[in-house]
Amino acid sequence: MDVALVPAGPRDRAALEAMVRAYYAEDGLTFDERRQGAAIGAVLDGDPLSLAWLVQHAGAVAGYVVLTLGFSLESGGRDGFVDELYIAPPARGRGLGGLVLVLVEREASALGLKRLYLEVGHDNPAQGLYRRAGFVDHRRYLMSKPL
Repeated sequence: MDVALVPAGPRDRAALEAMVRAYYAEDGLTFDERRQGAAIGAVLDGDPLSLAWLVQHAGAVAGYVVLTLGFSLESGGRDGFVDELYIAPPARGRGLGGLVLVLVEREASALGLKRLYLEVGHDNPAQGLYRRAGFVDHRRYLMSKPL
């Protein structure tokens, strides 16, 4: 299947932001222009702790994926978080999500990451995709606190 990850840069802001907004609307999340807008700008401007790719399928943009970088003693060193993975509705059901995860895993391995994490809602049907890709539920809660 013709799928590629194309590094996103400043010229891709409109396309990426439109997809982030679509993802947030679909998932019931609020897009805060100041907060998410600044974060999109940072990743596109080369923030050293984040990477973003546009997912290209058959020559057209079909989604995006963002990988953030971290470090974990438990993981044995550098790790990563698949912060957002979105495949546009017209491109779904063709196996793109699984292929994107394979490509992200290759990128993560090339960066020397020891483990990948992701977050998924308890009722999100994408859980099956993530399990098939080798992600496991560690029976822990992901907790957060906005700063």
